[in-house]
Amino acid sequence: MKIIFMGTPDFAVPALHALLEAGHEIPLVFTQPDKPSGRGKKIRFSPVKEYACSRDINVFQPLSLRRGDDAVESLTIIKEINPDVIIVAAYGQILPKEILETPRFGCVNIHASLLPKWRGAAPINFCIMNGDTESGVTIMQMETGIDTGDMFLSEKCEIGNTMTAAELHALLSEIGARLIVKFTETPEEYIKCKTAQNNEEATYAPMISKEMKQIDTSKSSLEIYNFIRGLSGEAYTFFGEKRIKVFSSEIVETIYNELDFTCGDGRVLHLLEIQPEGKKKMSAEEFLRGNKSRGD
Repeated sequence: MKIIFMGTPDFAVPALHALLEAGHEIPLVFTQPDKPSGRGKKIRFSPVKEYACSRDINVFQPLSLRRGDDAVESLTIIKEINPDVIIVAAYGQILPKEILETPRFGCVNIHASLLPKWRGAAPINFCIMNGDTESGVTIMQMETGIDTGDMFLSEKCEIGNTMTAAELHALLSEIGARLIVKFTETPEEYIKCKTAQNNEEATYAPMISKEMKQIDTSKSSLEIYNFIRGLSGEAYTFFGEKRIKVFSSEIVETIYNELDFTCGDGRVLHLLEIQPEGKKKMSAEEFLRGNKSRGD
């Protein structure tokens, strides 16, 4: 089968690898443009581009698929290749109708949730922040709506009560890789048996902004605990004027130190592993040895 693959982050790499190992022809990979990263603003390739280059696959990085010269060129290239299917895994751009309708089997998305729950950009984060006990991957037909297309197959997995978004991310990327290979073995059969989503059951997981990552201590201890798990080191709070990221915590009954705080339900959240701004990740105890007061 001739496949164009579209993806950008780590989540997409196992699927690209699995499709190649299954013997499919992948003449081109689309991924987001290179961006500066870190303090030195060094230009870094996306994980998908790094992997594609290691396998000598051509890479195309348009700024937009919907407007401008890049959009015109993208559609022209896709029509020239004439793929059987375009497979998308966390690409980061909305595909226009002209591209959606070009391949014989259309465009198929590897979505990291059990649709119709958690449509949108951040399903892994939101399912853990919401306290869900299960998640999964859905292989679905793409259409003009965001994650609204018919479903071909899915697989569930359990979410342990200490599992972080990073851990779930790794698990779902492997499930997605396995499921997309399964789909490509007999796509005609899955298309015949596709299932429409129930829009009334849909929930939405939007992209998470920097402002959304601040811990709200007025919420219950369980809500905050899940919030921290769901952001995997991106949740933050302040110690005086010092901004610190929080990687892990536990719910306790008594305040142990000055980093702990009382939540909206009266219980205490004890911070375990943190990262002060501009510093390395460390334990709360290590941090407090040099920072004795929130007012410091």
